[in-house]
Amino acid sequence: MKILLANPRGFCAGVNMAIQCLDEAIKLFGTNIYVYHEIVHNKYVVDRFTKEGVTFVDGVADVPEGSILLYSAHGVSPEIRQASRERKLQTIDATCPLVTKVHMEAIKFAREGFDIILIGHEGHDEVIGTMGEAPNSITLVETPEDVENLPFDQTSKLAYLTQTTLSVEEASRVINALKQRFPQIQAPPKEDICYATTNRQRAVDMLAPRADLVIVLGSQNSSNSRRLAEIGSTFHKPAYLIDGAHELKAEWFEGVKTVLITAGASAPEIVVQECVEYLKTNYAAEVEEVVTREEHVKFQLPRELRVLQAAQG
Repeated sequence: MKILLANPRGFCAGVNMAIQCLDEAIKLFGTNIYVYHEIVHNKYVVDRFTKEGVTFVDGVADVPEGSILLYSAHGVSPEIRQASRERKLQTIDATCPLVTKVHMEAIKFAREGFDIILIGHEGHDEVIGTMGEAPNSITLVETPEDVENLPFDQTSKLAYLTQTTLSVEEASRVINALKQRFPQIQAPPKEDICYATTNRQRAVDMLAPRADLVIVLGSQNSSNSRRLAEIGSTFHKPAYLIDGAHELKAEWFEGVKTVLITAGASAPEIVVQECVEYLKTNYAAEVEEVVTREEHVKFQLPRELRVLQAAQG
């Protein structure tokens, strides 16, 4: 058996930054720290911090007054920030800068009187946070069919934004439908879909034709990981999204000569290597790592954490 190991894969700069934020906060304050929602959408990562003593919450009301609360990589709405101030929480903002960019675009378009069409998945943490920046100005759409039901016309002042973790193809279909129905609609100043999401999708797009089977490491609630598995499926190959080697099934590999392995932007490298070792042990698999794009992006820790680090000396 041969393993095609996609590169780039796994952690993006935003996820690296968010996880480093939580690690550094633990060093500064101990593990009596709260995180609003999952720090990133990955079971392995969340379980690791939970075992260390970190508490993940779905509401600010669940955080004792005066405690330390870290916002996840997906961002939060102004309403959550206000609730945190009212509870006198010490907050650390681990929002990915690329998500923050979309928030800033939403605020700017709303101030300028635009109705904003947000392309994304209902209920996703990132979408909830973005819509919270201008709730009276933003309408969510998921599919080209949704565009047909929008209550606007060609005289409406419209702009669109996208969730950062969509598939490029998925977003393009909706954007094309928007432009066709509303030729006047304004695009964001710069592409909203994250560079890492795009790079990982392109790698699967390029390598899946060479494989008999696609394995994506990532959790079911990870939007970008789900997109990778969906892209693999478009080549009429079996494609599985799993959290780790413990979910692999022997019947998947019957008659399989080449396996493509990749990982979503929130999946750690350790779960990738466990799968590689499983295939080496059970199928004498050989690994070919294929680099489709170099990545050198890094995000610095948020200012409030850097100030605290400096104060600690």
